[in-house]
Amino acid sequence: MKNTNTAILELSNIGIRLPSGADREWAVRGVSFSILPQQTLCLVGESGSGKSVIAQAIMGLLPAALPLKEGKIDLLGKITPEQRSPEFNLLRSVKMGMIFQDAVASLNPIKRVGYQLEEILLVHGVSRKERKPRVLKMLRDVLLPNPESSYNSYPHEMSGGQAQRIVIAGALLLNPALLIADEPTTALDVTTQAEILELITKLKSKFDTSVLFITHDFGVVSDIADQIAVMKDGEIVEQGSAQDILQKPQHEYTQKLLKAAILDASKEKLEDTEEILKADAISLTYKKGFLFNQREFKAVQQVSLSLKAGSTLAVVGESGSGKSSLAKCLLRLENINEGRIFYRGKDMTNQKGVLLKEFRSKVQVVLQDPFGALDPRFKIIDAIAEGPIIHGSSREKANLGALEMLSLVGLTPQSAERYPQEFSGGQRQRICIARALIMRPEILIADEAVSALDVSIQVKILDLFEGLQKRLGFAMIFITHDLRVAAAISDSVIVMKGGKVVESGPTPSVFKNPQAPYTKMLLASAPGSGVGEVK
Repeated sequence: MKNTNTAILELSNIGIRLPSGADREWAVRGVSFSILPQQTLCLVGESGSGKSVIAQAIMGLLPAALPLKEGKIDLLGKITPEQRSPEFNLLRSVKMGMIFQDAVASLNPIKRVGYQLEEILLVHGVSRKERKPRVLKMLRDVLLPNPESSYNSYPHEMSGGQAQRIVIAGALLLNPALLIADEPTTALDVTTQAEILELITKLKSKFDTSVLFITHDFGVVSDIADQIAVMKDGEIVEQGSAQDILQKPQHEYTQKLLKAAILDASKEKLEDTEEILKADAISLTYKKGFLFNQREFKAVQQVSLSLKAGSTLAVVGESGSGKSSLAKCLLRLENINEGRIFYRGKDMTNQKGVLLKEFRSKVQVVLQDPFGALDPRFKIIDAIAEGPIIHGSSREKANLGALEMLSLVGLTPQSAERYPQEFSGGQRQRICIARALIMRPEILIADEAVSALDVSIQVKILDLFEGLQKRLGFAMIFITHDLRVAAAISDSVIVMKGGKVVESGPTPSVFKNPQAPYTKMLLASAPGSGVGEVK
């Protein structure tokens, strides 16, 4: 057992410079903290606060453009080598391991999982005879249901949660004293998040490992942290025990992040309005495989829903529950196998040509990934004006509409002449919202539209949706796996599992008094039960 009084990791007055011409001089400055054996320190802050830069510095991966100019980093009582020096190879995996945010992207898509994990052992001198048994044991330790099958699989054959378990296995193969987890649950649904957080906690104890857990989400923090350090603009603004910071935060920035993590189903009740969209027992079946060996997959099964004018319906469920397939059906991007879709009482199920085009102009979509949704070759004004031009508007009128929408979503007219890569994730999502709303739709479908954003940015985008909805009067279907988001924005909710609706009703009723076991499980799994409750 390690000495419990000696720090595994200690940062003293760390200062990392930004390249000249950046918004500020320092990426990180004056950062100090320590992690004791078997302790989890959560480093919390929004994108750009410097969290991941600190992780890079600890791992010796700082690029030349971000030099470590001040302070020192001690690992197991010794100062770490120069950044990117060969000596760091003796520390990575052996003394410290790292879990990255995007597990699938961290793995080589053309090599089997077992080969990739064995490669770590090979580099560090483990004999061929020992390698496979050690890898299989670690796959069992991370609770993969079939270790032998996982060993022989490619990354694309695994779910996000399974891929994250593989990355955790790789980080712990050589039993390092320190595990750095950089946003390892951000892209996962609530039940998978809960499983990964529980797994990290159990493995920390089993392998006698300390954890630096980097996140923007205080909901996650409340489930896993022993100590917390809150970062803003490259500096630590508050740190202390998890209990003190969660219950008595002192800094206003910490208070803001905590508020953003609280489930709140207190949206004011909407007056009853006319039905604008209706799905009546719709089903969608995908066929996979070749002509004589086709398999059927029922993505949507007998789903019915009703959307009232000006209201918001949340569609909640885990990955694979059928939420996005349902959205494709409602947008008429997939032809349903059964049931009917009605828009303002008119059957749109089999409409084609001009009528379908008119319908799609009234039903717009905002997608999950604001980085992939915009063509990097298009200026922002061209991206926003594209829809009206396709539907017959003159370029001059479309450009004027684009400038008006930029103002409505809180961006300056100067933004119009810039390209997508010049904006942050939150700004890009505002642009995507402007691109959808320039069509003046009656229905907006938002498919995981805030899941890739920091919690405080999420709050701003949700406020933006709500404000624009009141001003422009559109109805909204908001698809999400995040119960906190669903509670904050919706009037009613349907809960999906395996392509079916397992529960539906007004949002306060479903969240306060869930009836279906699956809904109860989702609510129990949501990170942050220690931060706030559904109101």
